[in-house]
Amino acid sequence: MFQIRIHGRGGQGVVTAAELLSVAAFRENRHSQAFPSFGSERTGAPVVAFCRIDDRPIRLREPILAPDALIIQDPTLLHQVDVFGGLQPGGYILINTARTFEDLGLAEFAQKFAAAHLCTVPATEIAMRHVGRPLPNASLLGGFAALTGRVSLESVAAAIGEKFPPKVAAGNVAAATEAYEFVQREMKKEAAGAQAG
Repeated sequence: MFQIRIHGRGGQGVVTAAELLSVAAFRENRHSQAFPSFGSERTGAPVVAFCRIDDRPIRLREPILAPDALIIQDPTLLHQVDVFGGLQPGGYILINTARTFEDLGLAEFAQKFAAAHLCTVPATEIAMRHVGRPLPNASLLGGFAALTGRVSLESVAAAIGEKFPPKVAAGNVAAATEAYEFVQREMKKEAAGAQAG
């Protein structure tokens, strides 16, 4: 089973991101589930959503305490909430920011993980270009597909197409595609740097 925890703030599409990810996995003939965890349900309040993907039926229903992957939709949560709590040693981290892990003050923490499992992507900027609103969820799902390979970009795009009207879906698919390509480029740079070193 592959477990994903998504951290963000109310109004950023955190719950929708988990739902879209589960639909994308389901489209690939896998079992999946998505559910949120709300504290205060107001815009801007911290929100967590969960997604599980497996080849077998999923019987678990509790929140994910030991995720295999983290998607952090709002970097201001990094030093406000324990977003990294329970992350597995081989885990993946995708953060919505144009800054590096070093710039974020996470250089020492990042050394505990494979460099190929860590990436930042300017998802909000990408969303503004394609959607016209600061909703980074679709961009981050494209980035997640590129970083982990757990779902395909095509399945993410199809899930978006099912959820939104055509015009809205088109912008979100474009944002997911740009983020997917961005992460792929970053991973190639990382691999080239590792070979050179």
